[in-house]
Amino acid sequence: MAKIDTRDVPRTIDAVWRIEQTRILAGLARMVRDVGLAEEFAQDALIAALKQWPLSGVPANPGAWLTATAKRRAIDHFRRQTMADRKHVQIGHELDSENNSGAAEIEDRLDDDIGDDMLGLMFVASHPMLATEARIALTLKLLGGLTTEEIGRAFLVSETTVAQRIVRAKRALAASGEAFEIPRGEARNTRLSSVMEVLYLIFNEGYSASSGEDWIRPQLCEEAMRLGRVLAGLAPDEPEVHGLVALMELQASRFKARVDGSGDPVRLPDQNRARWDHLLIGRGLAALERSESLAPQRGPYAFQAAIAACHARARVAEDTDWARIAALYHGLAELTPSPVVALNRAVAVSMAYGPEAGLALLDPLLEDPAVGFYHLLPAARGDLLFRLYRFEEAAVEFERAARLSPTARDRIFLERRAETSRSRTVVG
Repeated sequence: MAKIDTRDVPRTIDAVWRIEQTRILAGLARMVRDVGLAEEFAQDALIAALKQWPLSGVPANPGAWLTATAKRRAIDHFRRQTMADRKHVQIGHELDSENNSGAAEIEDRLDDDIGDDMLGLMFVASHPMLATEARIALTLKLLGGLTTEEIGRAFLVSETTVAQRIVRAKRALAASGEAFEIPRGEARNTRLSSVMEVLYLIFNEGYSASSGEDWIRPQLCEEAMRLGRVLAGLAPDEPEVHGLVALMELQASRFKARVDGSGDPVRLPDQNRARWDHLLIGRGLAALERSESLAPQRGPYAFQAAIAACHARARVAEDTDWARIAALYHGLAELTPSPVVALNRAVAVSMAYGPEAGLALLDPLLEDPAVGFYHLLPAARGDLLFRLYRFEEAAVEFERAARLSPTARDRIFLERRAETSRSRTVVG
């Protein structure tokens, strides 16, 4: 046992638990085929540590101690079961067999399989059969180690709502009999896409909040990036995984410059690039290079990362290679056409070839109901009209964008742009 001041034990347990809980949970989930049960056994092990370690001291290998204790709780649980169904019988035999082979051997096996266990848990938590909100909540709970309170605070919903989503997701997974093994072939690609989608949704919610008073939520971005790096380590030959990591790192590099001292948004051309995080830029560019070396044809994440890299490489806003960005958006639109991509392409074209060229691409989107309530469409149109000195029309667009804006910060920002446009109208 490690000799430490007993007053430090609770803090040590908390630190060990934050580091080890996902690994323990992933191994248990694979063994018992039930996320809910796996969580119960892991929590039992944590409670046991809280009781025993203050008296006996912290074990030399606290992670292995927690794993072995959780395993014993699982074995005891299934031994007490009345073997009412074949599944429990089978699992009980498997666990008994593993128990007979010795705890040390089991722990070795858990360590050996940890990569697959973690990846398997990611696949389960992000299963396409679950609603998007449930996938996000379950991923943050199981893999991020966030509490329901923390998740609720991040997404501005009640702790009860988060808990209900997680419970329903676990029940759905248990009822489906979903295997915890890593899928292969086309199924693997589909499930991997789902995992990446969830991570990017989490990142985007932190990068540009969809509701509430705050414009950004760094904690969500950091968690998404951390899980993305874990995923890249588990699936090192997947180009789109590296593309996703590159995209998140490059976008996150602008975090400190995206808001001013009052927390208000700062537009990309107006950002102080000295405040960009060059460590993240370096990591993002390296991840993009890795992605492009694995696949000559870019996927959607690699395309977006390449666009972010154009911004990252420009020392001043005037150096931005907008023609290349417009070309990359053209490629992205051909690969995954969407009104949002079309909107971004129109903005890039306006920067490369003038606002009239951008407006010609933007105006057809006004007929698309998919972006009828998307505040960035009138915001972008207002910006192009402003650059064309059509200030009154620009003011109308900014006011409409402000009414549609989901966050208070965005609304205030757009109202100010409308006021500026109105003032130019008066002067003109």
